Amino acid sequence: MPVETELYDVLGVSPNATESEIKKAYHQKAKEHHPDKNPNNPAAGEKFQELLAAYETLSDPQLRHIYDAHGLDGLAGPGAGMGGGGGGVDPGEFFASFFAASGGGMNFGFDFGPGGAGPSRRRGKGEDTVIPHDVTLDELYNGKTLRLNLEKEAVCGTCKGSGARGSAKPKECSMCEGKGWTMAQMSAGSHLTTSRVACSNCNGTGEKLREKDRCKKCKGDKTVKEKNRHEVVIEPGMADKQRIILAGAGDEEPGTPAGDVIFVLRLAPHEAFERSGSDLLTTVTITLSEALFGFSRILITHLDGRGIQMTSPPGKIIKHSDTIILRGEGMPVYKKPGTKGDLYLTFTIEMPDEEWLKTVDKTTLLSLIPPKKADIEPRPAVVSTAAFEETDIEEVRERYFPAGQDFFDRAFASQFGEGDEDEWEDDEDDDEDDEYGAPGEPECRQQ
Repeated sequence: MPVETELYDVLGVSPNATESEIKKAYHQKAKEHHPDKNPNNPAAGEKFQELLAAYETLSDPQLRHIYDAHGLDGLAGPGAGMGGGGGGVDPGEFFASFFAASGGGMNFGFDFGPGGAGPSRRRGKGEDTVIPHDVTLDELYNGKTLRLNLEKEAVCGTCKGSGARGSAKPKECSMCEGKGWTMAQMSAGSHLTTSRVACSNCNGTGEKLREKDRCKKCKGDKTVKEKNRHEVVIEPGMADKQRIILAGAGDEEPGTPAGDVIFVLRLAPHEAFERSGSDLLTTVTITLSEALFGFSRILITHLDGRGIQMTSPPGKIIKHSDTIILRGEGMPVYKKPGTKGDLYLTFTIEMPDEEWLKTVDKTTLLSLIPPKKADIEPRPAVVSTAAFEETDIEEVRERYFPAGQDFFDRAFASQFGEGDEDEWEDDEDDDEDDEYGAPGEPECRQQ
């Protein structure tokens, strides 16, 4: 006795039917449900495809044997003969590729996993809603509370999620005959295979309400749009890409727990500070006088609005790119009130401009500052004179230099291995494909 009889039921024959009986039943039902004979019935086309899928499977002795022994899951599993030399394919991959090929127009709300002889609901709760939210470094440092109005699908309060008006009851779906699924067909290698898909007419429920029996508020959809006000708390020390979950604030379905609303934080670049874990980094510009003789002033305005004042040590000369650390002035540590990382300050020295240079006695200035450097020793045999010209290195980094149209017309024999044919080595023998078909993959070696 076959483990499943759905395909036989579609054709209206017994599991012991002969090939001629299966063929005769198919022709009779195909005439009845052919789309050309039912132009006003949108369900006729799918019913016809269901009949064709069942017939193509049961009329093939090999596929019929697999179906009788393993059911529909067997047709997508090992030994199904789908062009894999008996290797089979993963059922999940098989159905996923088939559903994608169907254009996504049908609702495949079923689980075809191992042992899944029948349809089952796909989710344990309503769909989660993911909302990206842009934040500044200031907000992650200080914290912030957002008050938002969020819209979701809520179970209709008038019909309590039944979708029906009053005591009306849904009728059996005419397309799937109450099963909640129909048969679909695809070509896999040299065979046609079949699978169950959620009925598009009733969305896999097997039942459908008549227009006049539908709830006036939700129009039979069982859910309605609803707005609720929520508070989203961004706590000090939260990180880029961190998720804030509002449990149960997402879409609802009848008989199913509501989904969640998930805010994903996206940190925007800051003009002055850079974050590294719980530490902060910033750059401070000082004058040449401050670099040589020290400073005592407010160096930066912190992310909470505080001014940070510092005094350099007496006699300390600060060089360009010198870095100091301010303990406990970094980012707040998440969920640890009163604890902060460190702040790193890197100094850049602002050189005086040409106008300042015009106001000083150059001879006196030269006698006070370190002397100029002499030529390098030993002196090169050949010296070329180059012109002094200013530029912006950032512009150079942003440039793109495409190859000219005649690049590959030039003779670069030494670069492309064309100099000596005897030295050419074919690496096909050395780098054979691995078991996953990836040529040249290095082996994993234990250290």
